[in-house]
Amino acid sequence: MTLADQIVWLFILAIPIACISWTVTHEEIFREPHEWCVRHSKNDRHILSRKFFYLFTCEYCFSHYVTIAFLIICDYKLLLNDWRGYILAGFSLVFMANAYMSLFALLRQAIKKEKVEIEKIESETDSDDSKK
Repeated sequence: MTLADQIVWLFILAIPIACISWTVTHEEIFREPHEWCVRHSKNDRHILSRKFFYLFTCEYCFSHYVTIAFLIICDYKLLLNDWRGYILAGFSLVFMANAYMSLFALLRQAIKKEKVEIEKIESETDSDDSKK
C-alpha cells in the first residue's frame, strides 16, 4: 500500500472508530448500559473491575479498544509492514478518532447554544406580541 493510500485509510478508518466510540459512551440508545457501567466504575470493590467498567464510560479509553478491533478486521498498518506498523496505526487512529470526536462535541455544543438563543429570542418575541 502506498503512503498516500495509508493516509487516506487513516482518515477514513478513524471515522467509524469515532462513531462507535461516541455512540457507546454518549448517546441515548446506550444510556442504561452506560449508567450501569458508571455505577460499577465508581462502586466496585476491586480496582480491575472499576477500570474495566470505566472503559465503557470514556470515549477516549473506549476508542483504543475499538481501534484494536478495526486493526484486526482491516489488517491496517501505517508506514511499516510488521508489528511496528500496527502500533503506529493504532495510536494514529486513536488520535484521529479523538480529533473527530472533539470536533463533533464542539459542533454539538454550538448547535445547542444556537437553539437556546433562538428559543430565548422566540420567547421574548412572543411576550412582546402578547403585550400588544
